[in-house]
Amino acid sequence: MLIAGFPAGAWGTNCYVVAPAAGEECVIIDPGHQATQGVEETLKKHRLKPVAVVLTHGHIDHVASVVPVCGAHDVPAWIHPEDRYMMSDPEKALGRSIGMPLMGELTVGEPDDVRELADGATLKLAGMDFSVAHAPGHTKGSVTFRTPALADVPPVFFSGDLLFAGSIGRTDLPGGSHAEILESLGRVCLPLDDSTVVLSGHGPQTTIGRERATNPYLREVAAGLGDGTAAPRRGM
Repeated sequence: MLIAGFPAGAWGTNCYVVAPAAGEECVIIDPGHQATQGVEETLKKHRLKPVAVVLTHGHIDHVASVVPVCGAHDVPAWIHPEDRYMMSDPEKALGRSIGMPLMGELTVGEPDDVRELADGATLKLAGMDFSVAHAPGHTKGSVTFRTPALADVPPVFFSGDLLFAGSIGRTDLPGGSHAEILESLGRVCLPLDDSTVVLSGHGPQTTIGRERATNPYLREVAAGLGDGTAAPRRGM
């Protein structure tokens, strides 16, 4: 499997391009603020053809480039229905203005083809399987994507802003819930194998095993405590 990721834009949001191998079809995950150039450079470098954009949630730092990317390649965007409104109304999703200078650089709205994600679904895209898990807490419509283990390749978990290396997503924006994110951590993350590679919406790569052992939030959830006061949280 080929996974090319890069941090994009003002918030350093990780955008991922995933394909079975170079020269094949691919899926783009979370093309956020100022991600268009990085996406195009990645596609050209690896000779890839997009078939879909999939979104872990609707915050503008994860969806700002959806319209130009989908439009350039005539592909659909997949998002959970509870976060769909954020593509057209990003300020409502944040509960405040994100600033006129920044807004001037964004193409707000939906691409021509939007499809809705469901908990427990398996997306079969570009010859790959992506298992979808609804994981509210950061937003009402947050989801994660997981690919299965393949030969010598461990499973990969695209966690969005649910789980980071050493931390979790913030819950103080509209639609956020501390109780829900703790429930999602326990239900979605804890059952995963320790070898699972975690590629999150912000920050470096990690593994479930490493986070199980060191992430203060995941440790508290596993212990049945979960007061969530252990460390600062990240994400928009």
